[in-house]
Amino acid sequence: MANKLTDAQCRNLQHSGRTRSEEQRGDGGGLYLRVHPGGSKHWIQRMTIYGKRRTLGLGGYPVVTLAEARKQALENRRIVWRGGDPRALRRKRSTPDFAAAAEKVIRLREPAWKNGGGSAAIWRASLETYAYPVIGAMPVDKIATADVLEAVEPIWAKKRETAMRLRQRISIIMRWCVAKGYIAHDPAGTAVLEALPKGTGQAKRHFAALPYAEAPGALAKIRRSNAWIGTKLAFEFLILTAARSGEVRLMTWKEIDLFERMWTVPAHRMKAKIEHRVPLADAALAALKQARSISEEPMTAQHAGCAWVFPNVSGQAMSNSTKSKLCRELGIQAVPHGFRSSFRDWAAEQTDTSHAVMEAALAHTIPNAAERAYARSDLLEKRRKLMDHWSMFVTGEMP
Repeated sequence: MANKLTDAQCRNLQHSGRTRSEEQRGDGGGLYLRVHPGGSKHWIQRMTIYGKRRTLGLGGYPVVTLAEARKQALENRRIVWRGGDPRALRRKRSTPDFAAAAEKVIRLREPAWKNGGGSAAIWRASLETYAYPVIGAMPVDKIATADVLEAVEPIWAKKRETAMRLRQRISIIMRWCVAKGYIAHDPAGTAVLEALPKGTGQAKRHFAALPYAEAPGALAKIRRSNAWIGTKLAFEFLILTAARSGEVRLMTWKEIDLFERMWTVPAHRMKAKIEHRVPLADAALAALKQARSISEEPMTAQHAGCAWVFPNVSGQAMSNSTKSKLCRELGIQAVPHGFRSSFRDWAAEQTDTSHAVMEAALAHTIPNAAERAYARSDLLEKRRKLMDHWSMFVTGEMP
């Protein structure tokens, strides 16, 4: 039976005083007027949404009248009957502006930042200086890629790294908005980077690279190919470690420490001529285990006791062009070195990894001499976590 309550009953309904918890009076159809010990009253509606029991708040009485509560309850039941969720509609109606969403994201992340308010202060300063003047007061569902571009572009030429971090932070905030149901997609994605000028003067030639989203498919294609097992494993190891091609093809077993899950590349094979430690994820260790079988159970006599981790068919060091040739044969629109760029874009887009850790993972030299003098750590443990996440992503094992 519906419409059990009257206006007079709603006005006169009081808490009995027998319990400290709230009491409630039903109107029918899942609608209740809840009365708190202090005398305040508000409407709730109990209903089943997607197979689960839910309680929705409809507002306080008498601000929301009995007639208004009944009308809202009926509309909610109609939405559920049509297969919808009244909560989603409510979230859409209460879409926050960008500044409010940003503050919410900062507060959610702040407990995980080891330096307390340091990272929060950096985020707020960056957003207040560059983003809020453009999009701070805009509802997040009204922000387009062009608006994000307007915030980033003025500092792109002279403060490239600041602009990159700003776009990344805006993207993180907008992805939270996607998860909350406020918007359907992230307007601060790679389209912003593609719209920014690539520099002036003679363009620098970049290695052909895949968008990071296509890297898992490329690895799967390499694994399925009929190429020599040593070539496939070398390519897989290169992708998993984001290493340079020469560092992988000339690596020897004495550089591997399976107990420490570490590959130490000697200085003479590094571009910067500095020894480089590479933490190995589970998938990289699995590739090494397969590669060991080439030496232990050689297909030809030349492979017996082979020093190379990834030898060619004859048991010699792999040619510099072998992996590039495989890319062409499989129709992969990239060169082996380009997977380092895919990794870098993924780390910037999909993780909160600092610039220093990403650059250390790629064994890039710090250009500023003074900064380089103080950078004594190779950030190994932070890089280990990053490489574990990259491995899970590129192998399709991400939970």
